Amino acid sequence: MAGNDSDFERILTKKDLFVLAFGAMIGWGWIIQTGFWIDEAGVAGSVLGFVVGAIMVCVVGLIYGELTSAMPFVGGEHVYSFRALGPLWSFVCTWSLVLGYVGVVVFEVVALPSAMAFIVPGFNVLELWTVAGEPVYASWILVGGIGAIVMTGLNYRGVKPAAQFQTLLTLVIGLAGVMLVIGALFNGQTQANPPLSDVGTAGVATVAIMTPFMFVGFDVIPQSAEEADVPPRVIGLLIPAAVSLAALFYVGVIWASGQAMPGVELVESPLPAAAAMETIFSSQLIGRIMALAGIAGILTSWNSFLLGASRAVFALADSGMIPRRINALHPEYNTPSTAIVLIGGLSIFAPLFGEQMLVWIVNASGLGLVVAWFLVVVSFLVLRYREPGLSRPLKLPSGYAFGAAGLVLTLGFIGLYLPGGPSALVWPYEWAIVLCWTLLGVVLYGITSTDSEIELADLEANELE
Repeated sequence: MAGNDSDFERILTKKDLFVLAFGAMIGWGWIIQTGFWIDEAGVAGSVLGFVVGAIMVCVVGLIYGELTSAMPFVGGEHVYSFRALGPLWSFVCTWSLVLGYVGVVVFEVVALPSAMAFIVPGFNVLELWTVAGEPVYASWILVGGIGAIVMTGLNYRGVKPAAQFQTLLTLVIGLAGVMLVIGALFNGQTQANPPLSDVGTAGVATVAIMTPFMFVGFDVIPQSAEEADVPPRVIGLLIPAAVSLAALFYVGVIWASGQAMPGVELVESPLPAAAAMETIFSSQLIGRIMALAGIAGILTSWNSFLLGASRAVFALADSGMIPRRINALHPEYNTPSTAIVLIGGLSIFAPLFGEQMLVWIVNASGLGLVVAWFLVVVSFLVLRYREPGLSRPLKLPSGYAFGAAGLVLTLGFIGLYLPGGPSALVWPYEWAIVLCWTLLGVVLYGITSTDSEIELADLEANELE
């Protein structure tokens, strides 16, 4: 089982872990989705949607913090759910999580040429075909493919270079967000955006359903916990800290963008946050600088989730739930090289499906993430009941109350995605992604997990040593 016989190096610092998580959560989504949020729900409704999402993620993040402090092993969620629920539900949890992680990686592969098209005049070269009415250009495929190769190579060569790369780019993004807020404070003015009373619950729910995808990233910390030279309690505390700062960042960006332009105008721009920055400072150059910060956001999320996805896939392979040869560690770089190449290679094909794929991936992947978080909360409650003596360096007060709140919140979010919900997934595109992923998981589990039952005993035996 991952976390027992693996040979990862403990080289990540507190700063590395925090930046990996925070940089993942403030990636590219806010640059391109801010206009959609404000147009759908207004500034107040968008902020409310993010506050609701942040409350759920903070509760789940605190639960993660306790579990991570108790079991700081690579694979994170896979280890917790394996110990609490056994192989089958552990596979469901981790496979759902991998859908969310791979969704982010694929999202960034498509987002990179989308950002380049905003910055570079005449970037869209040689239209090849259309997908859902959106053209697919040869230039998009080339840039996205090159980006996938570069990011895969960076992660292949080691976690420390990836963390250093993350620190630099996260600083760029954070400064851009602060600059937008300061500009709005001095130059912004109230715009004709719909008030909360006009958007109703449907508008708020439309924004809220996207928040899991925006906040995903805190769980990169438990995925890489075995590579951290940090006390277990501190690892646990870093998770809610990163979530809280990301929530503050999103609320600030939404408010500032809403002071610059009406939502109906923001949504027409391919990069609404950059358009807001351009308007606030009356400078096209500054708008393009914001777009460059957006590219930094693409790369930070891409980097974090390629790291997280590869560790989750490694954990599945190490448990015998998917082919075991995928759990190979590189002899020199100590990275799960096979898993990294597998995910990176898959992502190269994403630009073939065009820009419309971004929305489909956000929503389908969001469902996978919330399902995984729900099963982590269940695992938390089971372990609290079944193993009260488990060493928990970070132990939540009133743990059962936290668990109950986490169950209600995650189940409520799952309901938003289902048919009949206010923001149900769209058929056939978004449901097709979920169903195909589920089918692939059933096939892999059915043919490769026959010996995974023995791994739970191995894990428990190692924990007692």
